[in-house]
Amino acid sequence: MANIKYAKKRILTSAKKAEANKAVKSSVKTAVKKVRTAVEAGDKALAQEQLKKAASTIDRAASKGVIHKNNAANKVSKLSSSVNKMA
Repeated sequence: MANIKYAKKRILTSAKKAEANKAVKSSVKTAVKKVRTAVEAGDKALAQEQLKKAASTIDRAASKGVIHKNNAANKVSKLSSSVNKMA
């Protein structure tokens, strides 16, 4: 454990940020999962609605720096192509 005051503070703040980032990543995974289940079920209207929500969640995570912007773009691209391929 650190003895210096600023080092102790950095440990506490980085732990808080790690928890917040974990929550954001979890919400991204949940949103992606909802889109994929809608696609597998064959419900295009629901899939498009969930895609809109997922894209918003992913973009928000990228803007906060939780995930890289290219990673976010790839996720949104793959999801939208899977929704567009539906009949």
